[in-house]
Amino acid sequence: MIRAVMVINTLGKPRLAKFYEFQPVEKQQELIRSVYGVLSSRAETVSNFLDAESIFGPDTRLVYKHFATLYFVFVFDSSENELAMLDLIQVFVETLDKCFKNVCELDVVLNYSKMHTVLDEIIFGGQVLETSSTEVLKAVEEISKLETASNAISLVPKSVSSWRSR
Repeated sequence: MIRAVMVINTLGKPRLAKFYEFQPVEKQQELIRSVYGVLSSRAETVSNFLDAESIFGPDTRLVYKHFATLYFVFVFDSSENELAMLDLIQVFVETLDKCFKNVCELDVVLNYSKMHTVLDEIIFGGQVLETSSTEVLKAVEEISKLETASNAISLVPKSVSSWRSR
């Protein structure tokens, strides 16, 4: 099971943090700081796989990938394959690249909701749902269309009802 997904910038600011097991906010912040502390002190030439037992408890592994100014981090237990998790990070980043035309940290900050939608199409409840970036992108585009249509519909009754009350 995937326990957490984090996107942290190179200054240690979390840009996305999703925990699939309940953690109080203070504990989440502590875990993010601990993960950043470990990642920022690692050399670029070492493996992207870590035992995370000292941070998250027994039977926990961490895999990360560093792209530009962001660390993409997945925390998981022994039921998941490390290479599969590394590949899943790649799917996540590829999908974000397709959504934002070469994703950067600013895209992540300004499109927080869309980023969560992408992640929810890939992982839900700590379980992998989809590994095809094309399929994830189709689902995200469909959700965006529905949201746009819903927003357009919800605006009409408000304006009509306020007009009638005059």
